[in-house]
Amino acid sequence: MISILGLAFVQYQYLRIGLNLAKLQFNEKVEEAMVDIKKGLRTENELTFLLVSAMQRDTSYFKTSPDSVLDASSYFLNDFLKESLVQHGIEADFAYSLVTRDSIYYLKSPKSIDVEGRSKEFPILLEGYVPNSFQQRFVLNLRFRDLNRYFLSQLNGLTFPSLLFLIGIFGVIIWALRTYYWQRKVITTTDAFINNLTHELKTPVFSINLASKMLRDKVDAPAKTFVDIISQQSERLTNHIDKVLELATMERKKSIVELEPIDLFPFLEKVCCDFEVLTALEKVDFTYNLKDKPYPIKGESFHLQNVVNNLLDNAKKYSNHPKIELNAWREDKNLMITVKDNGVGISKTEQKKVFEKYYRGDTGDTHEVKGFGLGLNYVRTVVKKHQGNIKLDSEPKKGTTVTVRIPIYEDK
Repeated sequence: MISILGLAFVQYQYLRIGLNLAKLQFNEKVEEAMVDIKKGLRTENELTFLLVSAMQRDTSYFKTSPDSVLDASSYFLNDFLKESLVQHGIEADFAYSLVTRDSIYYLKSPKSIDVEGRSKEFPILLEGYVPNSFQQRFVLNLRFRDLNRYFLSQLNGLTFPSLLFLIGIFGVIIWALRTYYWQRKVITTTDAFINNLTHELKTPVFSINLASKMLRDKVDAPAKTFVDIISQQSERLTNHIDKVLELATMERKKSIVELEPIDLFPFLEKVCCDFEVLTALEKVDFTYNLKDKPYPIKGESFHLQNVVNNLLDNAKKYSNHPKIELNAWREDKNLMITVKDNGVGISKTEQKKVFEKYYRGDTGDTHEVKGFGLGLNYVRTVVKKHQGNIKLDSEPKKGTTVTVRIPIYEDK
């Protein structure tokens, strides 16, 4: 940070010196251009003749009105001044006025600029044909707008590389600090994830193998229990593996969520019915209420079903005597889905972390509830992919309510 401040100070000094030099050079160029302008307006020529005729409102040589002649003369004089300035390397915006001491005769440039602020004026005392025609003293005032911005544009070769290097140094410092301070967290969370994942995969694999052995020779009514075990554990294992792959793909910004117009109601109803059947054997008090159908959204049913399944599964796992309620309704062009439970709840501190990848509540070395901290992170990722948001309300020992909002899709 000290290096950046030092470089910024050095850059400021160079910039200040550069601006002063640019001002001196600009004044020198303007003075050189003023000499040529004064010389060009000294003798009688097409331009000076047009200027005198316009200010005298003499149209004997023109087949148009005096106002038209006056306008034409202002444009011709503007082009003459612009060409003279460009020849001396000046491309700044300018305006002019041609006035006498008593301002009886005057001519203005087609483009006016603010005379206040940073504008600078250069007066040119005309000689020769124009003042002699009126026996008056004529002054041509050149006015330039916002010279500081013009000077800075002339110093791009100095300022831009310096600013670029400063930004580069600042970026390297931030990157180094981020790498240093986050490396420990990455290592810690990765190790915990691998340990939890290894342990979690052993249980369903063991259950599948055990059930398959017992069903190898016969499949009858008493064996339905083992069939349920195989189905449940297989689905659990598949969901874990898919979840890891889906999150990895999303993190690489290769979106696997293809949003298409669908009616989510039948898919949501199926999830609720399947969960109701599954939990009936486990003595879970589960109710659901799906109102205001249909639910037209732009999304992907597979991932949204996984979202609801994850929320219902969490509500069941983190409750001793689960009482779960799912509600869905339409509100202000949004589909609202809430999952409410009577579980252990989440503290205010942990509520800020539960959506982080791999995060699990600190309950010691062993977890009463198995998992590896991917569920809610996956839920939040999918909801964001559907342009929605998720809200969590919870108090320890009073349960948790999770609300998912997804925009209603209206086909125009």
